[in-house]
Amino acid sequence: MAHADSGATPGAATAASGAQRTPATPSKALKIPGEGSFWLSEWAFPLFVATLAAGIFTGTHLYYVYRTGTFSDVAVTALLKGGMENGSYGAAAAFGAGFLFARVIEGPMVGILDIGGSLQTGVGIGIPAMLLAGGVTAPLEHFWLALPTGAVIGFAIGCVILLIRRATVNSTGNTSTFGADVMMGAGNSAGRYLGPLVIIAAATASIPVGLGSTLGALLFYWWKKPLTGGAILGAMLFGLFFPLTGK
Repeated sequence: MAHADSGATPGAATAASGAQRTPATPSKALKIPGEGSFWLSEWAFPLFVATLAAGIFTGTHLYYVYRTGTFSDVAVTALLKGGMENGSYGAAAAFGAGFLFARVIEGPMVGILDIGGSLQTGVGIGIPAMLLAGGVTAPLEHFWLALPTGAVIGFAIGCVILLIRRATVNSTGNTSTFGADVMMGAGNSAGRYLGPLVIIAAATASIPVGLGSTLGALLFYWWKKPLTGGAILGAMLFGLFFPLTGK
């Protein structure tokens, strides 16, 4: 009995010592496929935008020369066509440039660039209309000039979006999205039905942003405009003064 007890004690001590010497296995971080590669790098974004813009701007060149090839909606293309027929490009330039400006501001905040609004409408219609209104026709008359012109425009848009994102959402010590995280992408035909959803999302984000979204929607309803635009603009305006802080 004494021999059995003495034999069991060292074994137990050895097992305990071994348990103490065994280091804890650290948990492995989740590895995202392609992380660190060119395709997911930050500065690949301007190159992608440049490629898209080059094709879209060249499509407008084809429409300007051959009356076919534009990547924009029929209704938006009609604005450019009207300017080509009567020489007044104000409507096309204002509509396209307005969409481009709004999407460039929205893109850095939500991390999504609306190709239809920013590139197809802005680069495909707005910028060409402004060039034509200023008497600059060469980029739209020559294929070899349309490609690099669109690429330069797209690269500039991509760089501006990255700079805005670094100065706002990704800035050091700043976790605010300035109310823009309540934005929702919506097509022209379906967007009118998303006004209440935007208001609910804004109210969920914070009370001031929800109040701004509600007031914006009421103003747009009074002006007989789609509620979605007023809800988004109201949320952004109040979010500017009452930023949403991260947890």
